[in-house]
Amino acid sequence: MAQPFNTFQAGTAAVPATQVEISVSCRKLRDMDILSKSDPMCVLFTYDLRANTYYEFARTEVIQDNLNPNFVKKFVMNYFFEESQKLKFEVYDVDSQSSHLDKHEEVSLHFRATHLDKKDFFGKSDPYLVFYRANEDNSYTIVHKTEVIKNTLNPTWKPFTIHARALCNGDYDRSIRVECYDWDSDGGHDLIGEFTTNLRELSRGAGSNNQFPVIHPKKKQKKKKYKNSGEVILLECGIHQQHTFLDYIQSGTEMNFTVAVDFTASNGNPSSPTSLHYLNPYGTPNSYAAAIQAVGEIIQDYDSDKLFPALGFGARMSDGSVHHEFAMNFNPSNPYCQGISGVLQAYYNSLQKVQLYGPTNFAPVINHVARFAQAMPNGTNYFVLLIITDGVITDMPQTCQAIVNASRLPMSIIIVGVGDADFTAMNILDGDDVRVSANGQYAERDIVQFVPFSDFVNRGTSQMSQAALAKEVLAEIPEQFLSYMKKHNIKPKIQANAPPS
Repeated sequence: MAQPFNTFQAGTAAVPATQVEISVSCRKLRDMDILSKSDPMCVLFTYDLRANTYYEFARTEVIQDNLNPNFVKKFVMNYFFEESQKLKFEVYDVDSQSSHLDKHEEVSLHFRATHLDKKDFFGKSDPYLVFYRANEDNSYTIVHKTEVIKNTLNPTWKPFTIHARALCNGDYDRSIRVECYDWDSDGGHDLIGEFTTNLRELSRGAGSNNQFPVIHPKKKQKKKKYKNSGEVILLECGIHQQHTFLDYIQSGTEMNFTVAVDFTASNGNPSSPTSLHYLNPYGTPNSYAAAIQAVGEIIQDYDSDKLFPALGFGARMSDGSVHHEFAMNFNPSNPYCQGISGVLQAYYNSLQKVQLYGPTNFAPVINHVARFAQAMPNGTNYFVLLIITDGVITDMPQTCQAIVNASRLPMSIIIVGVGDADFTAMNILDGDDVRVSANGQYAERDIVQFVPFSDFVNRGTSQMSQAALAKEVLAEIPEQFLSYMKKHNIKPKIQANAPPS
């Protein structure tokens, strides 16, 4: 049942949304247990359009021994009138040996084949494998394709890694069909043969149980003496638990959020309404304040002490010196501000004490945060630097080098571009397409996310604009965070110390 928000306040703006309560019941569920009935639980997933994937929203309670459960726990969520919100419901038997809901598993597989059929007239074959997951309606969905190995009947394919959810929906007993093809340049690839297995069998590793005769159905039907069209052999199968971002946060890893603000003259005089640093007498936040507030209000919840270093760069002080890394509270030995409100207060105070100058150098503030990250490489802390800027970088070589160095550390960089400047250089730093490099060295990880603030200025109310901005700039942080932990084999403390299951 929908319950409208009771938050009317004259003279303000509110996101047009309604709170919705979703009740779930199931009927005639499949019995997954041998000696008792299933113990079902329902999980609700919401769709993220940008990431093109579903993320878990919430779970119901577990109901023991029941194929027709009426779940007591309700899913309460916001329904936004202006958005298309896709939902997915999955029901699990939580005590089933084939259900691994609490384990984010990754499967590593390595195969070779012997004595495959010769398909090419002038050569041998160009074999590759295609893997399919069985669905509930007896159809199959392709989940992986190996590389093609040219001109051989005895190929060894490269090892590959796939999530257990993709391979078999986390169900160890779900059928996996594997087809072996001979690649042809005209696209008419010829079937060599196929076989069926499941993750439970594969998990037993190399051995006689995982040597699969490759069968061509038509040949088997036509030829009485037909045995097979070769054999595919499992060389290795490894199953590894993949920890989530929340696993680390819940086990005590702290996010350390630092703000760096561009005080260069290209932003315009703060007293002018055209300035990106305009101090509006009526309290309307400028682009810098809006970006600080939007991103900070989300990330501050991951920081237990709510103390945030706030830095500025490109400003000239009263003594004539230019600073490319200064504490906005003017206390270099303790640049921490209490909460996001403290950061905003320091920012507004700085605007009245410094002269906007230049140039626009990023490397000093990146290296500043990197020094702290370098001192804590063991996964207890992760550092996020938010740089808000209006212009073209003037120390591009030094910035690239600083990013390459920082990519080895527990650190991510968010760049929010305000104004209408040419942000081509920022897209170079955002290594989604080409990894950042300096002096012949490439960044170990993609740690930079750039977002132009102007993309979010006119998205409905100011609240909606800030929410959209925060979602965009923080979207890559969990994956960047996990890439560091995985590369350095750092596991969540609680899970690392738990007894083996």
